[in-house]
Amino acid sequence: MDPLHWLFTAEIRFGDQAILWREVLGNLFGLASALGGMRRRVWAWPIGIVGNVLLFTVFLGAVFDTPQDKTLWGQAGRQIFFVAVSLWGWHRWRQAKLRRGIESGPAIRPRWATWGERLQLVLLYAAGTAVFWWLFGIIGSYGRLTEAWILTGSILATYGMARGWVEFWLIWIAVDAVGVPTLINAGFYPSAALYAFYGAFCVAGFIAWWRVERTPAGPAEPDLAEAR
Repeated sequence: MDPLHWLFTAEIRFGDQAILWREVLGNLFGLASALGGMRRRVWAWPIGIVGNVLLFTVFLGAVFDTPQDKTLWGQAGRQIFFVAVSLWGWHRWRQAKLRRGIESGPAIRPRWATWGERLQLVLLYAAGTAVFWWLFGIIGSYGRLTEAWILTGSILATYGMARGWVEFWLIWIAVDAVGVPTLINAGFYPSAALYAFYGAFCVAGFIAWWRVERTPAGPAEPDLAEAR
């Protein structure tokens, strides 16, 4: 069988329920990316992009003929934003390492966002949720408000990770709190399971970054503030 054909058609059967292998694989790539992000490794970005592409085809269910036959515009749309922001974050983290001549180890040193940056995040979260809520009212969506909340938070969390802000983990927790019940109701069980696990993982990631931020900076931990 053609590998691409297998990727788009292979399923795991549980009685009458079917789960796509590409949903499982996409979420495994996402989990690996999260682990790399917690360890502040540059490879977290390209690994995450692969998962984003796979999950885009899953959540655009009505187009790619998934077993759920549902399109979650917010979930599908955020994969596109993930790729765009991830390319930028990948560049920033690589530049931070290159400036210091670092071949291995953490790419960045995390920091707390300033109060001005936190206000920016809050305002953007409110505005983004309102805009996407309006947009999903036009194009249709499975859960208009929850999709808008998830999409906006996902964009801001990825942006915060690229900037090296400790707070980005807290945004992910807020996204997961809404994402888990939404995905369960829509029948995307592997993604819902990952979100539930990822919520706990984000707590661990937040603590890990918080501890690093509190320790004195070492020569192998470049300051991301200088990256462009």
